[in-house]
Amino acid sequence: MKILKNFPITGKHNKSISTDLYFNQTNKQKPLVIFCHGYKGYKDWGAFELMSLNFLKADVALLKFNFSHNGCTLNQPIDFPDLEAFGNNNYIKELDDLESIINWICNAKEFKNEIDINNITLIGHSRGGAIAVLKAAEDSRIKKLVTWAALCDLNRAMFHEGADLEQWKEDGVLYVLNGRTKQKMPHYIQFYNNFIKNKTRLSVENAAKKMMIPHLIIHGDNDLSVPFLHAQNLHRWNTTSKLIVVPKSNHVFGASQPWTKTKLPTNFKFVLEKTIAFITNF
Repeated sequence: MKILKNFPITGKHNKSISTDLYFNQTNKQKPLVIFCHGYKGYKDWGAFELMSLNFLKADVALLKFNFSHNGCTLNQPIDFPDLEAFGNNNYIKELDDLESIINWICNAKEFKNEIDINNITLIGHSRGGAIAVLKAAEDSRIKKLVTWAALCDLNRAMFHEGADLEQWKEDGVLYVLNGRTKQKMPHYIQFYNNFIKNKTRLSVENAAKKMMIPHLIIHGDNDLSVPFLHAQNLHRWNTTSKLIVVPKSNHVFGASQPWTKTKLPTNFKFVLEKTIAFITNF
């Protein structure tokens, strides 16, 4: 078993991408999962470490990372010590970060006997699921896609409850309260401007409709953060996709931050079982 934690990968936007790599040292190539966290998320959130060990048990390699501008740092990879970076994040930066991650692992000769770069699955949770859809549709190196509680519309995700676009433009910043950490998290107006400039590329609907690879959609029917309608739309736009409903499950499949238990929540375990079967048996 080999676990490499919190090593930096150079991105395109002057900030390092904090990265973890997990694989069993067997001198045999194995499938690779690249995992994308969601909004106000990070690679070490909640039960993600237990998730990582479950991929190891299934002999699937895992690469998970923090988007460079998610508000975390190399020294503090959880919570949000760098709110200035958070405020300067946008969807294009996240797509660029994901491309940097894919480029790095595909060119990392030291892992060529352990990781099959011709068998890469993208997994994305929440907003990370939307980013994964966009990247999978434009990058032929991705062979399978799994989305967990994913957004189907990034335009909606920019406007939080009570937000006013004209006020955002006037102030130059919109603050969103993080209910857990109590931080006032900034979104600078560049976030909106960048979306408008790249609206065509950032259409999840267009990306889903042109998807040519196997796509597994998993969503809880009691998700109050990203309603189940998002999963239904993704499934409708890509008729070859497979939709799995997690009954009575919330947005994070029963997990929380911190997660101190030694076992996964029941719903999260179900999601992982379905995901690993899709990756290894398809």
